[in-house]
Amino acid sequence: MRIDKFLKVSRILKRRTVAHDAALAGKICVNGKEVKPSFRLKAGDEVEIFFTAGSFKFRVKELKETVKKDEAASLYEVIG
Repeated sequence: MRIDKFLKVSRILKRRTVAHDAALAGKICVNGKEVKPSFRLKAGDEVEIFFTAGSFKFRVKELKETVKKDEAASLYEVIG
């Protein structure tokens, strides 16, 4: 699954276009490397998103095309 779609499905970022723009701006790293919006995620990948106020780091647990709002957090685990 593409990183921009995962961030939207997991509700980490509100819209896919926001995730797309963040990746283009170099604010998303997977396993320590800056990625493009089309980067293919796998279960076990460590993702870090940089915001103005800090960063959010998590590990991908599973990939699903759609999930309900209350199940979205089960797709990842926060690491730090």
